[in-house]
Amino acid sequence: MEPITNATVYIVDDDASVREALAWLLRSRRLPSESFESAEAFDAMLQARPPQRQPCCLLLDVRMPGMSGLALFDLLAVRGDLATMPVIFLTGHADVPTAVDTVKRGAFDFCEKPFSDNALVDRVEQALAQSAERLAQLRERSDVQVRLGELTERERDVMDLVVAGLPNKLIADQLDISVRTVEVHRSRVFDKMQVKSAVELANLLRAGS
Repeated sequence: MEPITNATVYIVDDDASVREALAWLLRSRRLPSESFESAEAFDAMLQARPPQRQPCCLLLDVRMPGMSGLALFDLLAVRGDLATMPVIFLTGHADVPTAVDTVKRGAFDFCEKPFSDNALVDRVEQALAQSAERLAQLRERSDVQVRLGELTERERDVMDLVVAGLPNKLIADQLDISVRTVEVHRSRVFDKMQVKSAVELANLLRAGS
């Protein structure tokens, strides 16, 4: 697997020895981490920072004083943060059924304590890869929306009919303009959307939807 750059692994566990051990393990695989002793402290950090722009994942203890890992997970789910911040639960044997349920509800995975170091880091790297992919998709969608915003109303009309597969003559008839005018608008649409064909345009719009 290709290494994920500029990534951060967040560790949320009330046990200082667990936090230190996990941070050391991640450093040994060149994975930066930030540790938090409670769900409340981690949530406060999220609220104070700008939206996540770099790949990340969360190693989250199930049982903690105050806000539990499950409560934090539900909060992240409501906010829509799970798409770009995959959650790996760290759980004791008694919590396995609960952890399995959270996977069904969107958690990336769970690791039962005591866990295999290599297996855990492998899953962390996979979670970071997923985060990087989702962030790239969001950036692409945002870029497509910016390009669409540069089109005039008439260019949008022509684009919709081009994507629908209509030839220039039928587009001209439907919009009551000349074929030459359609050709001009079509060329401008391709330039602004940075594509070279109707198929490429359709694929771009599909990816950006």
